[in-house]
Amino acid sequence: MNVPPSRALALAIEPFAGQVYFSPECHQGYAALGFGPSPGKAGEVEMPDGPAYFCSRGSVMGQVPGAVIAAAFGVFDPAAVIPAVNYGWTLTDAQTICAARTDGAVQQLRRILGAAPEGLDRAVELLHRATERLSLAGNPLFSGLVAQGLPGGPLADAWRLADQLREYRGDVHVNAWTTAGFDAVEIGLITELYWGVPPRSYVRTRAWSDGDLDAAEQRLQSRGLVRDGAFTDSGRTAREAVEVTTDDGCAPIIAALGDDLDELLRIVGGWSAQIQAAGGYPAGPQDLAALVNTGRE
Repeated sequence: MNVPPSRALALAIEPFAGQVYFSPECHQGYAALGFGPSPGKAGEVEMPDGPAYFCSRGSVMGQVPGAVIAAAFGVFDPAAVIPAVNYGWTLTDAQTICAARTDGAVQQLRRILGAAPEGLDRAVELLHRATERLSLAGNPLFSGLVAQGLPGGPLADAWRLADQLREYRGDVHVNAWTTAGFDAVEIGLITELYWGVPPRSYVRTRAWSDGDLDAAEQRLQSRGLVRDGAFTDSGRTAREAVEVTTDDGCAPIIAALGDDLDELLRIVGGWSAQIQAAGGYPAGPQDLAALVNTGRE
């Protein structure tokens, strides 16, 4: 099965960009600000403290309230996000934790990849091209990262640009599933089916209660999208349509890269493989689901 180009790019950059959430150096930096340490591991990967995660990722938008962070992230229960952010902002401010986020991410990359991994200058060039003309409208996390500017130094810049691409697709995806008529609990449940992970496993990392999940499952069944814990044909079609809409929203990235897409996939995909092999990023959502199921969330 051929993977659409924008999905192939998202898969290639995910561990390179997303390792910031599992970096021991980040966790140590946040703990120095008063946040809790990593609550446990999934395999060899250190999981993030909840308040530190919400505040650090949300900090790219500035010192915003928890409701704004919950809205931008989209998939988490606001009842968990808002108090976590309120608590986090008693410990630090957005500028300070944002700096710790960048420092910790780059430190882990240097530890795993070295200061100048193969293809770095070319990757920065291509990532610049991929991001420079993307729209800010409707894309809050991407826009926040753009407003931060580049940290300086090729490896740090490559990471920031990859993070921009990651959040751009995330923003587009939230817009896609909300426009398609799903709420956050519903999209979490049908995404588990789409990924093939055990039901009510990964979605629990988003802090939804059993009552929330029961009600959302009933809504999906009443719409004919799920039956007996499995997709109906219309449910699978509806979930794939969300991904296609997301791909369409990311088309400017693929157009900007043109014939150089494969080169970027090779360079950054190679880095991502090294990061996963070193325990810097989970193997997949199954790892996070297993963490919840063992009670170590």
